Amino acid sequence: MFYTYFLLYFIYSIIGWFLEVGLAFYEHKKFVNRGFLIGPYCPIYGVGCLLLTILLSKYINEPGVIFAFSIFICATLEYLTSYLMEKIFKLRWWDYSNMKFNINGRICLETLIPFGIIGVLAVKYISPFLINTINSINFNVLVIINIIILSILITDILISFNVVFNLKNVTRNLNKDSTEDIKKAIYKFIHNNIFMYNRIVKAFPNMKKIINEQKKRNKDIISKIKKKKTSSSKKD
Repeated sequence: MFYTYFLLYFIYSIIGWFLEVGLAFYEHKKFVNRGFLIGPYCPIYGVGCLLLTILLSKYINEPGVIFAFSIFICATLEYLTSYLMEKIFKLRWWDYSNMKFNINGRICLETLIPFGIIGVLAVKYISPFLINTINSINFNVLVIINIIILSILITDILISFNVVFNLKNVTRNLNKDSTEDIKKAIYKFIHNNIFMYNRIVKAFPNMKKIINEQKKRNKDIISKIKKKKTSSSKKD
């Protein structure tokens, strides 16, 4: 059953990515590779739909119950994901503060109602179809598919985490008191990670504000070093 659920999770992650990209295209009139990871998948959708499938399948003939529980489960998942990612990365990945009926900018009613509808569709129609389709695959083939997908996801997660941590800590590990060293470290990171840097910033518009704040901090550090060097020169 694990292999079935894991592949189901991955399929829903891909469906979620298409939904996010479609909404972003509608809003910005251009393609934006949404999601935290590099590949075309949004894990939060996979986790959410998998939870709904496992927890709510017994209510398959009660769409009202599925709708209500889907909103509650998705709200909890989205809030916790936002909270944990902010604690881990010290960054706010999405913010609904400007929308009505929001809680701490992490969740809002406007986005949760569509999740309730998606939950009904997933539990009643999509999941049963996908599970039957997956179970029709030869077991050995299914295992190989799972191993390949897991390898891709782990690699993607490692790369993405590394880039985001470096965006935040680009000057933290500098020990030398040198303006040029700081500049080189920043430029080297941007040059070596230009694809992922642009990809993360475009996927999460709120990141632009974070990057600008980081640039300001970098300038302040450089300015302090220059003053310190000038002061030292005068003493000499």
